[in-house]
Amino acid sequence: MQQKLLDTVKLFNKSKQHALVIGDVMLDRYLIGSVGRISPEAPVPIVLLNTQNERAGGAANVAANLALLGIKTQLIGCVGNDIEAASLGKLITDIGIDPKGLVISKQRPTIAKTRIVSGHQQMMRLDQESHSAFTVDETKAVLSAIQIALKTNPAVVILSDYAKGLLSLEVCQAVIAQCNAQQIPVLVDPKGSDYSKYVGATALTPNKKETAEACKIDINDASLIAKASALKAQLGLAFLAVTRGEEGITLIDESTHHLPAIAKQVFDVSGAGDTVIATLAAGLIAELNPLQSLQLANIAAAVVVGKVGTVPITQADLIEALNAEQGSVQAHKVCDLAELKAKMAAWKLAKQKIVFTNGCFDLLHAGHVTYLEAAKKRGDKLILGLNTDRSVSALKGPSRPVVHEDDRARVLAALESVDAVILFDEDTPLNLINAIKPNVIAKGSDYSANQVVGGKEVQSWGGEIALIDLVEGRSTSNIIKKMNA
Repeated sequence: MQQKLLDTVKLFNKSKQHALVIGDVMLDRYLIGSVGRISPEAPVPIVLLNTQNERAGGAANVAANLALLGIKTQLIGCVGNDIEAASLGKLITDIGIDPKGLVISKQRPTIAKTRIVSGHQQMMRLDQESHSAFTVDETKAVLSAIQIALKTNPAVVILSDYAKGLLSLEVCQAVIAQCNAQQIPVLVDPKGSDYSKYVGATALTPNKKETAEACKIDINDASLIAKASALKAQLGLAFLAVTRGEEGITLIDESTHHLPAIAKQVFDVSGAGDTVIATLAAGLIAELNPLQSLQLANIAAAVVVGKVGTVPITQADLIEALNAEQGSVQAHKVCDLAELKAKMAAWKLAKQKIVFTNGCFDLLHAGHVTYLEAAKKRGDKLILGLNTDRSVSALKGPSRPVVHEDDRARVLAALESVDAVILFDEDTPLNLINAIKPNVIAKGSDYSANQVVGGKEVQSWGGEIALIDLVEGRSTSNIIKKMNA
């Protein structure tokens, strides 16, 4: 799976499809310095300014995430006729987003958030915004820009709602109705406690607190996911993804899937929700399913929370994180019996068919790889029982194995067809087979069914024996003979 996600991300910038983001755009300013003393004028810290920068925020950050992932992106929002609008326009133009979708208002300023930061600690935030409702003329201008953008037939539309007024009931329902007519998925990052304006959308990505508020329950209520599932049905969504911070992400579609958080270091969670919905959209554009897209989004979120401030994910960042995650996942495939049983419990709960095979796999070659790929096709998960060095020597003689057991296990774990590797020290894997009770036991077709160790036992609990054809002329013994010739 990690390899599929990695291959998908590498092709993001090759896609001819594009995304449309609609919502509350804003400018994020950061004034960064250090605190060395307290003011003599009032009991407040004095921040000595070192650096300052500006970043696209709100819906503009969602668009920035998509653009930097390599997805062509349109953005619609509302700004004032001010220097903040000019700064925001330049920021999005620099990453390839056309600013012509930014509707200019004479009644309201560009939303801006100025944060004063010392080290990793935010000291204060100054907000610039209008609390007045959008006028009829402003709403007409926004709807006109949306109609023009929808004529370009985006692959996905994101409604990024920061409760600043642009995404009213009228605007949301107009967008959702038009997108449904054009069969365009609509993803919503919601705000507030009344989600009725999102009825008919494809999916929502609320955080845990927002979900609890929408379901009118306490955030720690044990029935949160059940209530969220009812909310999904009530709104007519295809799926609902609840982002739960350090608890991970829960996807609710026909069933419920929980993705544990993977962030190793958290400096700043601002903008993480933007990254999740943007990466989810990018995955769907690339024809990943919702679960695969959220697995990708979960990894992307782990990257951005490790940075200070609102920082979008980039294609290079995500590729690097996936490579690191892939290495970690591969290493975790090598397990002891207790760890293997824990993995199997989850697989069996998901009604997945488990295949077991075993061998020495000394000097891995094409014959081994082909055999393992064929064995995996007999079920959903493949467990490989690997002979220890001692048992290989007992079977093959004192000159074997050529490769140490830990190295053999790690190389085999890197194969996509292999889901778990476990070492066993006996001459046969019978005790291991009895301990894990697989659904299928696979062996090379040079054996007959009655020669397969553990075959009778597997059949006794309703399992089966699979005899796999071998690739002729491929063997470790032949390789060693060539080396010694």
